[in-house]
Amino acid sequence: MRVKYPHLEDLAAGDIIRFRIKGTDETCDVRVLRVTEYETLLDGEGPANVNPSASRDEQLANIRSIYGTEKKALGALAIEIELSRDQP
Repeated sequence: MRVKYPHLEDLAAGDIIRFRIKGTDETCDVRVLRVTEYETLLDGEGPANVNPSASRDEQLANIRSIYGTEKKALGALAIEIELSRDQP
C-alpha cells in the first residue's frame, strides 16, 4: 500500500518498480500486477490482506501514526507486485 502521491498517478499493471536497499547499490525489480485506488485501504482490501498479523484497529492506529490528514486526503493505492522474472 502507498499514499497516492501525484508521481504515482500513472502507475499501472505491467510497470516495473526498482527497489533499492538504502545505503547500498543492491536492487530488486518487481512487476506491477494490479493497482487499485481506495479512499480507505483497509476497508477496500481488508485488514487481513494488508497485515494478517494485526487487527483492523491496530492497523488503523499504526497508519494514523505514520500518515497525517494531508496524506489521507490524497487517497491510497493497493499495489500488487511479483518479483520480476529478469531477476538473477
